[in-house]
Amino acid sequence: MMALDTVQPVKSTYQDEQLEINAMRGEVLVNGSKLVLTRKEFELLALLAANEGEILKREDLMMRIWSYSMEIRTRTLDVHIRRLRAKIGEHGEACIETVFGVGYRFQRYRAPEIRPVYTFAMLSASA
Repeated sequence: MMALDTVQPVKSTYQDEQLEINAMRGEVLVNGSKLVLTRKEFELLALLAANEGEILKREDLMMRIWSYSMEIRTRTLDVHIRRLRAKIGEHGEACIETVFGVGYRFQRYRAPEIRPVYTFAMLSASA
């Protein structure tokens, strides 16, 4: 887990097979299609991607994005994460991981591993 003072600043770009974030243009593309995000959704996604693989604590995200301390009870972060996942689409759940009781972690897209399917007939023929 990263402490607030070690959270990396937003990088100018992030890109994997599905997702591209361009902080200079304030633009996010999923499979080449531009997403319409609010300013806070963009800031949250860019911050998570800049700290790829690291668990960012809820309180750190609340402070960095909204300047809220955790003394303020709010579901703002959860609502924004839910909306981001929905907007990203089928890979939203995989790339923004919930670490229960702690915070969130951004994971690079990984294509599903394709394994050969063998039928009984194929196995019998090779024997």
